[in-house]
Amino acid sequence: MRKGLLFILFIHIATVTIAQNITVTKLRSETARSVRKDNDTSRWNWKQGGLYNFNLSQSSLSNWAAGGDNFNMAIGSYFNYFLLFKKPHQNWDNNLDVNLGFIQSTSLGGRKNDDRFDLLSKYGYQIDTSGMWFVSGLFNFRSQLFHGYSFSGTNKTLTSSFLSPAYIILSAGLDFKPSNRFSIFFSPLTSRTTLVLNNTLSSLGKYGVQPGSKISKETGTFITINYADNIATNVMYRGRADLFSNYNEKPENLNLYMTNYFSFKINKYFSATYNLDLIYDDKIKIFGPTKSSPGLQLKSIIGIGYQKTLQVKKTLIKTKL
Repeated sequence: MRKGLLFILFIHIATVTIAQNITVTKLRSETARSVRKDNDTSRWNWKQGGLYNFNLSQSSLSNWAAGGDNFNMAIGSYFNYFLLFKKPHQNWDNNLDVNLGFIQSTSLGGRKNDDRFDLLSKYGYQIDTSGMWFVSGLFNFRSQLFHGYSFSGTNKTLTSSFLSPAYIILSAGLDFKPSNRFSIFFSPLTSRTTLVLNNTLSSLGKYGVQPGSKISKETGTFITINYADNIATNVMYRGRADLFSNYNEKPENLNLYMTNYFSFKINKYFSATYNLDLIYDDKIKIFGPTKSSPGLQLKSIIGIGYQKTLQVKKTLIKTKL
C-alpha cells in the first residue's frame, strides 16, 4: 500500500512538472516571436517638427565723419513647419516655409526686404522593393503676404502684392527618395498656374499674364530636388531647387526657383543664418533700360539671432503588416 501511494505521488509530480515545462516553453516562444523586428507592428504614422529663427540688427551714428545713416535697423524671421505621414508603402510629406524681413533707416524709411509663403505637399506610393521609388502627386503654393515696391529716390512703384504673383503647381510623376533627408521628384505632366489678382499689376501684364487678365496656365515638365540635413557639426542646411519647362512656349528656357538656408549654431539659443534665393523666369521682365529683358534674381540675407527648434513629435499607431 505504501509503495502504491509513493508510485501515485511520483506520477502526479511528473505530470505537473511536464505541464509546467510545456507552459514555460510556450511562453518563451511567444515572447521571442513578439519582439522579432520584422514582425514588430509598432510604426510611427505622424511626425511633426520645425524651427523658428528671429534676427535683429541695429546701428546708429553720431558725428561720424565717414558718413552713413544716423539710424538703421533690420528685422528678419524664418519659420518652418513639417508634418510627415508614413505607413508601409506610403509617404505623405508636408512642409511650410514663411520668411518675413523689414528694414528701417533714416535715409530710406521703412521697407520690407523678405516676404515668402511656401507650402509644399507630396504624396507617394512605393513601387519597388528597395523602398526608394514612389509614384507621387505634388501640390505647391508659393506667394507673399504684403505689398512690395521698387524705389527711385523718394518715389516708389508697386511691384508685387498678396497673390500677385502666386504660383500653383499640380504634378504627377516619380519620386526617388533614398532617405527622409533627400528626394528628387520628376514629372513629365505638370500644370503651373500664375495668379496676379491685384488690378494694378494685372492691367500692366506683370509676371507673364496678359494685360487685364489675372491668370496664366502652363503645362510642362517639372523637377524638384529637396535636401535637409546637418552638413557639419552645428551646421544645418535646408535647400530646394525647382525646374520647369513650358511645352507650349520656348521649352528650352528653364524656369528656376532655388532657396537655400544655412544655420550655424552658436549655442543653445543663438545661431548665425544665411539665406540665398535665386529665381529665373523668362516671363518676368526686370532688366535693361526699359525693363524688357528677363534676368537672374538673387536675394542674400545674413543674420545672427535667436533660433528655436520645434520639438519633434511622433504618433505611434499599431499597423498590421
